[in-house]
Amino acid sequence: MEAHPRRATLLILLCLFTVVWFAGLDYRDLIRPDEGRYAEIAREMLATGDWLTPRLNGFKYFEKPALQYWATAGAFSLFGVDEWTARLWTALTGFGGVLLVYFTGMRLYGRRAGLYAAAVLAGSFLYAFIGHFNTLDMGLSFFLTLALCAFLLGQMETETRHRAPAGRGQHAWMLLAWAAAALAVLSKGLVGAVLPAGALVVYLLWQRDGTLLRRLHLLAGGAVFLALAAPWFIAVSLENKEFFHFFFIHEHFERFLTKQHGRYEPPWYFIPVLLAGMAPWTLSLLAALKAAFAKTTARFQPARFLLAWSAFILLFFSASGSKLPSYILPMLPALALLIGPYLAAAERRVLLWQGLPFAGVGLAILLLAPRTVNRASADLPHELLANYVGWIEWTGISLLAAALVSALFEWRGRRTAAVISLAAGGLALAQLPLTGHQELGSVYSAADIIKAVKPRLKPDLPFYSVNTFDHTLPFYLGRTVTMVHYRDELATAIDWEAHKFLPDMAAFERAWTAHAEAYAVFAPNDFRQLPAELKSSMQVLAQDPRRVIVARTPPAAP
Repeated sequence: MEAHPRRATLLILLCLFTVVWFAGLDYRDLIRPDEGRYAEIAREMLATGDWLTPRLNGFKYFEKPALQYWATAGAFSLFGVDEWTARLWTALTGFGGVLLVYFTGMRLYGRRAGLYAAAVLAGSFLYAFIGHFNTLDMGLSFFLTLALCAFLLGQMETETRHRAPAGRGQHAWMLLAWAAAALAVLSKGLVGAVLPAGALVVYLLWQRDGTLLRRLHLLAGGAVFLALAAPWFIAVSLENKEFFHFFFIHEHFERFLTKQHGRYEPPWYFIPVLLAGMAPWTLSLLAALKAAFAKTTARFQPARFLLAWSAFILLFFSASGSKLPSYILPMLPALALLIGPYLAAAERRVLLWQGLPFAGVGLAILLLAPRTVNRASADLPHELLANYVGWIEWTGISLLAAALVSALFEWRGRRTAAVISLAAGGLALAQLPLTGHQELGSVYSAADIIKAVKPRLKPDLPFYSVNTFDHTLPFYLGRTVTMVHYRDELATAIDWEAHKFLPDMAAFERAWTAHAEAYAVFAPNDFRQLPAELKSSMQVLAQDPRRVIVARTPPAAP
């Protein structure tokens, strides 16, 4: 049996992982819409001092709860407003999820299984990608993972020590699970409670273990849950009469039951997402799922609960009328906890069949990378894509090398080195193309164009966004803008505060001509189609493939 890595080796691995995980957070500009949106809401929260009512470009934004906005606004206040602090909460919660899986896997299945489970999660494509992208999904996933791990450890505390259900250790773990579920609700809404509850119901129906209900500490846990989750919802509802219906009815039930959000996909949508998202562990996933069905003599079956957790998340979101790949992210820590012990016990050279296919994937990425330029268009220039090709090639090279090194280590019977090598390849598969996306930054972010014109902008003058809204624009301007005609996701919020919005071009022309000085941003095609008289009052300050920024010029002398 291969010796477990020494503590010093584990510490070195942790330091290397920490550096790689956090090093590139500020390399890329924020991109639209998600990264710009969630950074800007936090910036406005800090700028206005209103930590109760989230706002996007000055409009009430009730799509999601406030926990991540608070965390990011706090980071802005401590470390400054930039890309690194905007992504810090996402990166911290992703990093924390890996540590949780290591600790839980070690306690449940042994040190080697815990290490392998953590490596699997850190090197899973979807997890590593979302861990470096500013959305709310990783925060939700972290707190759901904390709830899952605390629940598992609490139940195993009773199992292994033969304590009564009210034992102190089990009680503490369960209260932590309830608290984590509350923070999951504050991260992204009711789904933070629905997913753990649904997984529990599936497990109870499967195992027919009614005694588990007595080990949930419903009264004490429910009190902890309400004490953490309820205050903000009550306060924001009292302050904003629109909140309750919009958040609970529109954003939860209507989003789940209807197709009105424009994100409908077929029921099988998440199957290929999961198989690709678990790369390069896809083959081990299938084998681990099969192994997890085996029943032991213990009263509580952690592997089966992990299966119930994963299955409910997959089925729940597959039934939804709104689907995005990141929705199934909370499955991945549970699946890593299944794969870790499988790899620790699997027969010799099993990772050969895991690594070699992904060596082929890496080679395919390398060979197909030059074709990226075929996606060039007026909005996505050829020269930008040509600069991005090198990043894709290095992604292929890194995955190819990591998979081959992993196979070599496995051939020599060094399973731990093989697992870590393949995890490094998975991490590179996510991070390199994401980091290299900065080559396309001028298309997907307003950062470059704002940096070019900001020294010439007077902060107290009106700034209009005409028939367009780039979510990164207010963040990089450091201020809100007046939206014209374009409503999109803010349509309902605009109805609540219509006085902040200009409904059409006629209203914009009246406002524009009334100012001696002002600024506006247009899509290039819209700018070209402006009436000559109106265009004559504008001086182009800067433009890129997707934006034209102009200043109001004084009228010509008679």
